Amino acid sequence: MQGWKEKMLSQGGREVLIKVVLQAMPIFTMGCVKLPRSLCKDIEMLIRKLWWGYKGESRKTHWIGWKKLCLPKCQGGLGFKDIENFNLAMLGKQMWRLMHNQHSLFYKGFKAKYFPNGSILDDSVKENRSYAWQSILKARRVVRLGGRWRIGDGKSVLI
Repeated sequence: MQGWKEKMLSQGGREVLIKVVLQAMPIFTMGCVKLPRSLCKDIEMLIRKLWWGYKGESRKTHWIGWKKLCLPKCQGGLGFKDIENFNLAMLGKQMWRLMHNQHSLFYKGFKAKYFPNGSILDDSVKENRSYAWQSILKARRVVRLGGRWRIGDGKSVLI
């Protein structure tokens, strides 16, 4: 970010730079492991500084709260990502893949190693394994809260 001439960018240019470059760079890592909270805060701090136009120690006026800027555009925000919540969402996507793609190599490998005798949603799944596995399990709560089970045609319902 230091190489960009922020005084040459308009607010629209800064928005595009933040969304397309800065928030997109850690996406692969966020899909694999849970980033530490301090790292998420540091990334957000750098993004805020670029958005508001900090120079050295001088601080410009923040005309609107960061939480408001993170809202979708249809709700009056700018659609910036909350890095920590986005990290959980990306890990939730991996959890979802483990629940629904049971013929994939990803599922077969993780099932054999981490939950051979049950489901990934079982509380008996051991958490003290690799950091990647611990990270995926941190998204279990998110999936449980947001997941829904539809009966559909009833073929997969066990009574």
